[in-house]
Amino acid sequence: MGKCRRLVAHRLMQALAIACVLVATWLTSASQVAAAKSVKLAVFNFELNDTSLSGAQLGVNSKEQQRLIKISDLLRAQLAKSGDYVVADLAPAQAEIEDAGIISSCNGCDADIAKKLGAQLAITGVVNKVSNLILSINLNVRGADTGELLGVWTADIRGNTDESWSHGVKWLVRNRMLKALATYE
Repeated sequence: MGKCRRLVAHRLMQALAIACVLVATWLTSASQVAAAKSVKLAVFNFELNDTSLSGAQLGVNSKEQQRLIKISDLLRAQLAKSGDYVVADLAPAQAEIEDAGIISSCNGCDADIAKKLGAQLAITGVVNKVSNLILSINLNVRGADTGELLGVWTADIRGNTDESWSHGVKWLVRNRMLKALATYE
């Protein structure tokens, strides 16, 4: 009986070792497939096009400038969270970005910068402010290799608040971008 137990224990240990090797192999290949599917994005900071009367009279609004940063970070986080995209670090190209001025209308320089950063797609965004009640958020995607405009999405928002701007970006990512970007991979 003791010999039989040892044989069974030995066979169980062999089976367990084989199972561990198979699981490790599966995990490694799954992570390689996931990494291979990831598309690198250069997501530039949102810009503001303020044509409102208050903008003309009062100039730059510090709260709106802070909102631009918040929604830029939110867009990057939402895209990275999907698991299909890697967001490029823009810091190495900061001087070039600043020299470009208005990145959303620099005749495709966003694609050139994205390509230099190793990204496949360049994403720019503009918040258009007509008044404190009427705003829109626009996102544009260009291919880094060609500079071709691949997608344009807009969300109209009501209210000039942190919540309305964030809601607009989340809606665009969830309902427009993730579905459309999947076709560019």
